[in-house]
Amino acid sequence: MSDPWTAQTEALGAFIRSQRELAQLSLRQVAEMTKVSHPYLSQVERGLHQPSVRVLKLLSEALNVSAETLLMQAGLLEGEDQASGDAAVAERVKSAIRADHRLSDAKQAALIAVYDSMLRDLQPPHPRAGAQLRCPANPERSPLAKRRIISDHGGTTRSGLSPGPG
Repeated sequence: MSDPWTAQTEALGAFIRSQRELAQLSLRQVAEMTKVSHPYLSQVERGLHQPSVRVLKLLSEALNVSAETLLMQAGLLEGEDQASGDAAVAERVKSAIRADHRLSDAKQAALIAVYDSMLRDLQPPHPRAGAQLRCPANPERSPLAKRRIISDHGGTTRSGLSPGPG
């Protein structure tokens, strides 16, 4: 059995290759877009090299994949966080939509917009912009009540916060 890092590097290379193929880009085109050598990218795709974070960032921009997704694939970012896992799933869904060339660019964009809208509906509601904020029980202890004017050495004034009770 191969060691975990080798398996991770091979999986990363396969993922990068699949994203490049979904984007219908040749290895040479990606090399030109990223200013990384064609032979090196080939070795990364074959799992022979673990790319640096800089190369992963360049690849993410060229392949239109989030840097977080590539960092997770590389094992450099933990995937246990639900939000980052959800972001990776969302990125794969969007990549699949973009890869379906039976759809026009406008239809792909519309599908992605609908998908994003549905994801926003799943997020917990935020307070409405017009909602009133509750006042603290003791307004004198409010951080806003602690504001005072501090004079600096030039004679001009600026606002700042006074230290808390201590």
